[in-house]
Amino acid sequence: METVILTVHLILALLLIGVVLLQRNEGGALLSGGGNMQARGQATALTKLTWVFAAAFIATSITLTVLGTRGAGTGSVVDTAAPSAPASEAPAPVVPGADLLPPGPADAPAAPPAPAPAPAPAPAPASGDGSGDSKPAP
Repeated sequence: METVILTVHLILALLLIGVVLLQRNEGGALLSGGGNMQARGQATALTKLTWVFAAAFIATSITLTVLGTRGAGTGSVVDTAAPSAPASEAPAPVVPGADLLPPGPADAPAAPPAPAPAPAPAPAPASGDGSGDSKPAP
């Protein structure tokens, strides 16, 4: 039943698209001031057919919604997705590629690593007269 209504729904969608595309553009767009500003619009055969297809499309949409939710039950999706508390701690399952994951808090060392020793200062260049000038004396 649901498959038949879905097929009819899809055919109606294609027919509705085709009928809308076949209609003449009257320039009655929003704020353009042309085309449909008459007191009584002309109802052509394509306009009437569009209304019929649109009404049938909405009816099949509502029917498909009702049929889809009829067997779903009364529970909420949130109620079914709530995780249940485990009764006891089970061993963790072996996950393929687990060695590719970043280390967790259990893998951290107990004590922080010792700081690296500071490098020794570079020796100062020796000068001839002790004045600190790098120019040779005359």
